[in-house]
Amino acid sequence: MVNYKDLGLVNTREMFAKAVDGGYAIPAFNFNNMEQLQAIIKACAETKSPVILQVSSGARKYANQTLLRYMAEGAVEYAKELGWEHPQICLHLDHGDTFELCKSCVDFGFSSVMIDGSSLPYEENIALTKKVVEYAHQFDVTVEAELGVLAGVEDDVVAEESHYTKPEEVIDFATRTGCDSLAISIGTSHGAYKFKPEQCTRDPKTGKLVPPPLAFDVLEEVEKKLPGFPIVLHGSSSVPQEYVDIINTHGGNLPDAVGIPEDQLRKAAKSAVCKINIDSDSRLAFTAAVRKVLAEKPGEFDPRKYCGPARDEMTKLYKHKIIEVLGSDGKAE
Repeated sequence: MVNYKDLGLVNTREMFAKAVDGGYAIPAFNFNNMEQLQAIIKACAETKSPVILQVSSGARKYANQTLLRYMAEGAVEYAKELGWEHPQICLHLDHGDTFELCKSCVDFGFSSVMIDGSSLPYEENIALTKKVVEYAHQFDVTVEAELGVLAGVEDDVVAEESHYTKPEEVIDFATRTGCDSLAISIGTSHGAYKFKPEQCTRDPKTGKLVPPPLAFDVLEEVEKKLPGFPIVLHGSSSVPQEYVDIINTHGGNLPDAVGIPEDQLRKAAKSAVCKINIDSDSRLAFTAAVRKVLAEKPGEFDPRKYCGPARDEMTKLYKHKIIEVLGSDGKAE
């Protein structure tokens, strides 16, 4: 059993309370490798932003659970090296789908876990979530749950259609499960293809897809039912078109990739939404930088020469999200 506090990590309870009161959102950045982790910590240390390091079950298999524990501990020490005296870093399981997986993460030093029972019947979701909460809370590990289903693809999470969260269910669900935060569905989606072309309009000047607005009416109803309760948005990458264009220009094939407009995310961050998940954007930034280097220098074979620029591009992206979208800069001095 590894206690996350011994690794220098924190859970989400205090950071969420401050975010709800302060009208900003905590960045939840997924990572799979060293370069992503370095970029996240550098961006957060330089902006003094609290951060949630997210690991999906797929990333856990890819990186190895033992290495992840030491990477998280190393991230805390790296942040201190960069001058962040009191780093607020949470290590979070994203989309855990079984009690056993959540338990394993708690036992390996995660400070927060998500149990995603959203695809189950309502009562089964409650029972599974409650079981995870009862185990995790013994070790002061916070638990995120989900009501409603997001469409799209992210690692092992696949759903063809989205189903908005039903506001009338949230009080009962939160009360009976004891969860610490709740992911809801209001129109965000996993992956780089968040909307089908037929769901969008096209900008007549650029020809780019313009996605439909998020269902803020659903969010407002949830806020009324659970005032001050931490709400989470998954699938909230903006899919920056400059990265899509770089990838497509240098041999990629991402037709009609489209994400959540940043003005929609800014609005959400000022509400009870206190955690916003971003994964695809960093993948796009990484891939765009790597493709560009290899296209311009086809003889290059040193990974540092293309992973280094990719890391720099992700750092720039993360700082932009923290300062310009989420408003979490300066909240963890």
